[in-house]
Amino acid sequence: MTESIKSKIRTVPNWPKKNVMFRDITTLLEDREAFTAVIESLYQRYRDKEIDKIVGIESRGFIFGGALADRLHCGFVPARKAGKLPSDTIEESFNLEYGTASLQIHTDSIKPGEKILVVDDLLATGGTLAAAARLVERLGGKIVELVVVIELLFLYGRQKLGRQPVHSLITYDSE
Repeated sequence: MTESIKSKIRTVPNWPKKNVMFRDITTLLEDREAFTAVIESLYQRYRDKEIDKIVGIESRGFIFGGALADRLHCGFVPARKAGKLPSDTIEESFNLEYGTASLQIHTDSIKPGEKILVVDDLLATGGTLAAAARLVERLGGKIVELVVVIELLFLYGRQKLGRQPVHSLITYDSE
């Protein structure tokens, strides 16, 4: 099944900069059967894990995380870029290729001991997922797993996640 899902991902050469092979999931999202296959695959993996909430990372983690939260009948917590949430938040910064960025979640969004699944579309260098995991842990949540649709193995992002369990549906070994 992963090969059929992978076939729906478009590769765009030299975007957003020269020598980058961008993995574009919009073509997967446009295909009802492929999108359903992704959500169904994730549902089958987590349906018996008693997930309390899914933390979806802005922005494409919202798409997969929201659909999966609906299927699992659990709550959804958005991890947003700094300054986008209206109430009290906690924040974690992380390094990007050129500079830094931050994620925030509401301080009352996760209760101590809740079982949390963190969802994003892509694992590249690991900074975003690591920041989201730190936010969950600071609020006392117990991470079940960090899950992504695509993992770029050649960027070694998994190594930045320490002992966190990681699951990826599709992997790429090279650009």
